[in-house]
Amino acid sequence: MPDLAILYEHPQWFAPLFAALDARGVNYTAIHADGFAFDPAAAAPPAPLVFNRIAMSSFLRAPEHPIFHAAAALAQWQARGARVLNGSDALAIDSSKARQLSLIAGLGLAIPATRVVHRAADLPAAAAALRFPIVVKANIGGSGAGIVRYDDAAALAAAVADGSVPDSIDRVLLAQEYAPARGDRIIRIETLGGRFLYAIEVDGGGSFDLCPADACALPGKPTITMTRVDPDPSLIAAAEAIVAAAGIDVGGVEVLIDDRDGVARFYDINALSNFVARPLEVLGWDPHARLVDWLTAMLAETRR
Repeated sequence: MPDLAILYEHPQWFAPLFAALDARGVNYTAIHADGFAFDPAAAAPPAPLVFNRIAMSSFLRAPEHPIFHAAAALAQWQARGARVLNGSDALAIDSSKARQLSLIAGLGLAIPATRVVHRAADLPAAAAALRFPIVVKANIGGSGAGIVRYDDAAALAAAVADGSVPDSIDRVLLAQEYAPARGDRIIRIETLGGRFLYAIEVDGGGSFDLCPADACALPGKPTITMTRVDPDPSLIAAAEAIVAAAGIDVGGVEVLIDDRDGVARFYDINALSNFVARPLEVLGWDPHARLVDWLTAMLAETRR
């Protein structure tokens, strides 16, 4: 049995992680979600330590996405004694923007004003309690998918009438006030082992797709700029509290400063951190090295 199993889907995002593990001589197996089946009666997990790397954006790459299949597999392996990093509880939060916002607000932190519905027909009534412009978001998204802005109630009503509002693979939708980010930039705070790792400011030029990784920089996609920043300690403490409450071992939290009132509003939790593009240029160091340091420490704990 390998010491570590990594469940993943994206064909490119984890090449740097696999290379770093190979260089360190870690005994691991990489399990691609496609072609993988698990036995619910199996007595043992694939490894004593499992690392979940399933992306919410996987539904964009294949209609037969692995999100819900992975949730069942991770729960099975946890029940059979594996230590699962970013396990089934974390995946449940990662796969629901509604649950993310509820968790954040429950910690006493500000979020954009939001209403959650399960029918597109209910969006206009739900949005009546919000200030326009609003965005409609799919509950399960990724890479900015399933987000559309509507500047007034008439535009939203027309989109509902013609069936052009976003859809979500779980049939849950969010109507949310569009909070203008101060300086048109958001802050993404990355954590490792529940503690602050680094933060970057991201300017997407108005795009909702703010994925900062190399593999996200595809032809035809908007260019985003990234700058390392040192956030206010209160934002770091808030991000650490969020990932702790979500059960996320490795992940990012996104926050913006609302230009209307200066309030820091947290709006996204991401349990899949594939780190920033050009890390040596942006950060001055490679987060994958620290990730492998942490994984080897987790392996040592698991062997005890």
